[in-house]
Amino acid sequence: QLDPENTGFIGVETFASLVHSHELPLDPAKLDMLVALAQGNDEGQVCYQELVDLISSKRSSSFKRAIANGQRALPRDVLLDETGLGIYKRFVRYVAYEILPCEMDRRWYFYQHRTCPPPIFMAAVTLTQIIVFLCYGARLNKWVLQTYHPEYMKSPLVYHPGHRARAWRFLTYMFMHVGLEQLGFNALLQLMIGVPLEMVHGILRISFLYLAGVLAGSLTVSITDMRAPLVGGSGGVYALCSAHLANVVMNWAGMRCPYKLLRMVLALVCMSSEVGRAVWLRFSPPLPASGPQPSFMAHLAGAIVGISMGLTILRSYEESLQDQCGWWVLLLSYGTFLLFAVFWNIFAYDLLGAQIPPPP
Repeated sequence: QLDPENTGFIGVETFASLVHSHELPLDPAKLDMLVALAQGNDEGQVCYQELVDLISSKRSSSFKRAIANGQRALPRDVLLDETGLGIYKRFVRYVAYEILPCEMDRRWYFYQHRTCPPPIFMAAVTLTQIIVFLCYGARLNKWVLQTYHPEYMKSPLVYHPGHRARAWRFLTYMFMHVGLEQLGFNALLQLMIGVPLEMVHGILRISFLYLAGVLAGSLTVSITDMRAPLVGGSGGVYALCSAHLANVVMNWAGMRCPYKLLRMVLALVCMSSEVGRAVWLRFSPPLPASGPQPSFMAHLAGAIVGISMGLTILRSYEESLQDQCGWWVLLLSYGTFLLFAVFWNIFAYDLLGAQIPPPP
């Protein structure tokens, strides 16, 4: 009735009276953003599709413009000056300053954040890894260098080059760990970095990034280190960490997390130490060389996935990925790598006569 010509637009005053007369239960902050968005276009009208995108918090070009044009609709005070916040809202504010480089984005995230759905992916992965580790530790009575126990390598979750046909192992190896130190390192980083990232960017983006790092890690090992088995979620962890660290470096001036330089140095030292430890286990094992040697290439593959694909995901908080040309280029590159790795695992081992250790 208000748009008889079916143009998809109505005047701001008409829309405001409609909301008032029908007492529509809409978020006042988003309505203010919509009005600011309408006042920023040439016609000064409300667009139906922009209304739908904004109310649903859809990451789109209209969402991005609503953020820019609606700056004045949000409280102008810096979030750090907010008082009287509960424990959870203070945590949300902390997450906003940890992850987002722009004060405008931080305020928008803070005011539109909802507790549902919770960041369950990283928590579920970490909990599963801990349970699996405890089960095998109690069963084998071994809590370090578990890969040297013959029964451990018989697990259907471990990636072993002799079991390449069992495709699920290219992912499920992330639930197995060499020992308590590797599990502790991965679990700590997953919770400290993965959970805040999931809170801001959502379960779909972060789960895709994590699993892409895990899969890239196992496939890279199958290509570059053909004799090595593989355990641990380091590929996914390094994808998350490298993406976050790269995002911090790219937006250094805007990041407001405290002691960011010191934390950056400590993170790089810890990650480098973990890679160095993996290299040592691979080439200078403390036990006889007849034991299986875990590979370190998964760490490097995860880091490459994080810096390339992950950086694009984390920099596009206000816009959907499918609207970005760079995202499709990266996705095509990753798909090409997967296809090459599949053919490599099918044909290269026989053609090259690779001497792989017998499967347990």
